[in-house]
Amino acid sequence: MTHVLPELDRLQAMSSATNGAISQMRIEKWKADGNSKRQAESNAESIQRNLTSALPGMISDVRSSPQNLAAEFKLYRNLNALYDVMSSLTESAGAFGPKGDYEALAQQLDSLDGIRRSLGDALEQLSASTQSQLDQLRAQVRTLQAQAQAAPVKKVIVDDTEKPTGTSKKKTKKAAPKTNGSTTTSSPQ
Repeated sequence: MTHVLPELDRLQAMSSATNGAISQMRIEKWKADGNSKRQAESNAESIQRNLTSALPGMISDVRSSPQNLAAEFKLYRNLNALYDVMSSLTESAGAFGPKGDYEALAQQLDSLDGIRRSLGDALEQLSASTQSQLDQLRAQVRTLQAQAQAAPVKKVIVDDTEKPTGTSKKKTKKAAPKTNGSTTTSSPQ
């Protein structure tokens, strides 16, 4: 569906902004215990890896083939996972980090949620369209199979034996008529 393409542009912009916001965060200075800081740092690294390594390829796959149900579904699943991790990091930033870190992440999280929902709607429409086409094709196949079974069977017999190439009758010499066995010679007189 071509209405997915503008969402991909939004997703690329959100990805870049989120990566920039995470790069500027100083999680080590948050007012949190060591485990919370380590978890937040791990989430931040995971998000950045996804945004720079996995997501661009998935966006490219959907962009090059917007009717590909598998490519859209793969992107949708990735966005759901990304949303979960980013939501956790945003919550941690709100609880332990400076207000600016939280606001930057919250804005990108809202953007990601909107894109994710739009892609989900597009995926649902594409699935319904694909299922409809599949149902039509199955019905056509059943109709053709029924017609093939109901049609009388025509047998075509092919005589593929080799025929002689021309008439080859043997020429026989006519023999002189035989006489009763005696030969007469005439002498000149």
